[in-house]
Amino acid sequence: MQTSQNRITELFNIQYPIIQAGMIWHSGWKLASAVSNCGGLGLIGAGSMYPDILRENIKKCKLATDKPFGVNVPMLYPNLEEIIQIILEEGVKIVFTSAGNPKTYTETLQKEGIKVAHVVSSTKFAVKCEEAGVDAVVAEGFEAGGHNGRDETTTFCLIPNVKQHISKPLIAAGGIALGSQMKAAMILGADGVQVGSRFAATVEASAHDNWKKKITELNEGDTHLTLKELAPVRMVKNKFFGELEDIYQSGRDKEALIASLGRARAKRGMFEGDMEDGELEIGQVSALINDILPVETVFRNLLKEFEEAKTPGL
Repeated sequence: MQTSQNRITELFNIQYPIIQAGMIWHSGWKLASAVSNCGGLGLIGAGSMYPDILRENIKKCKLATDKPFGVNVPMLYPNLEEIIQIILEEGVKIVFTSAGNPKTYTETLQKEGIKVAHVVSSTKFAVKCEEAGVDAVVAEGFEAGGHNGRDETTTFCLIPNVKQHISKPLIAAGGIALGSQMKAAMILGADGVQVGSRFAATVEASAHDNWKKKITELNEGDTHLTLKELAPVRMVKNKFFGELEDIYQSGRDKEALIASLGRARAKRGMFEGDMEDGELEIGQVSALINDILPVETVFRNLLKEFEEAKTPGL
């Protein structure tokens, strides 16, 4: 892929329009700095970090790279004001917000010279992002892992529709693990891509090795979007997922779902390595991920595949 500037590389002062998603239990300073050092934009995932752990990760990331990096902030988590204050105090220059109202902190962050991108799952909310004054919009199809949109709109339907309705730089997310998929997203109107699942199965990701190995074993149909009554999330079908299905079979009891979810299910699965009773969040594109690789190799593959991707007959 050529390193010529486009709206995303110019906005974030990076070499390639590739953003690593700020995934909970995966995206610590090692992953973020490795992606940034390769010329993309690494994001620290604040959603699974206590404030003091976030500050530590930001400090270590500064030491590990002199390239731009950012922090992903899901606004449905507690300690939100403290997290924002740490970001301001540590001089972070890029913030991706999600799971909340883009108006909440965009102006506050921008006043400090911080570039703000917000993640949405529909064109309607993409328009609201533009009205809120964000610097870029991440449009994420429901193929993506983790917390997701209720409308179940696929990336290839979402991106061209959003493109027609906003003028801000557009980042495509959901179902992108190959350079050919990256090229397809950009042909549809995206200025760059956000990649999650492929970076989850890297040496530098902070997730447990059991989970990384599990990602490489997944096939089509092994993940499912569930928990729409609470916050929709795509997860692997394991023993815990089966327990949720049993609750649905007995009558969609919201309180029972909350009780089954309990505390720290995601940590138990993805960070501590419990493949049966833990919550395992990953995208549909995991069916294309067959190995655990260093970030540098993933990056090299993405760029090579992007250059080689051609339309047959044209």
